[in-house]
Amino acid sequence: LRELPYAEADVSGRGAIAARSVDAAEVQSRYGSTLAAQPRRPVSYTVHFASGSDELTAESKPLLDQVKQEAAGRPAAEVTAIGHTDRVGSLEDNDALSKKRAELVRGALMSAGIPAAQIESAGRGEREPVVATADEVAEPRNRRVEISIR
Repeated sequence: LRELPYAEADVSGRGAIAARSVDAAEVQSRYGSTLAAQPRRPVSYTVHFASGSDELTAESKPLLDQVKQEAAGRPAAEVTAIGHTDRVGSLEDNDALSKKRAELVRGALMSAGIPAAQIESAGRGEREPVVATADEVAEPRNRRVEISIR
C-alpha cells in the first residue's frame, strides 16, 4: 500500500488485499472517541534567572504563569523541573543554586494546585550548559530551569 492519509486495506475471506482510502469524517466517525482519549502531547518551557540568584528574569515571570496554567490544565500532569547555572562560582555553589532554582519552580507549581508528588525537581549545576563557556564566564542562557510537562 502506498502511504497516503487515511489509507486502509480491506482483506477478503480468501486473503486478497484491496487498498482504499477514507475521508477525515469517516475516520472521526469510527475512531473519534479513541482519538479524543489520547493524552495531550508533552510540552517544554525554559525560564531564566538573574545572575547568582534564584530570581526569575522579567521576561520569564509571565512564562512561569503560562507553565502553571498548562500544568493545572492537565488532569494528572507529570512535571520535571531541572535547574542549571552558568560557570561563575564554585561547582558546589552552582549545584546548590541550580537545585534552589528548580525548587522555586516546584514551589510555584505547588502554589498553583499541582500536587507535590507530580513534580520532580533536580539541579545539574553548571554541567549541562546550553552555551559552552570557559570557567567563570557569565552566560545568561545557561541560568535556567527546563520544565517538562506531560
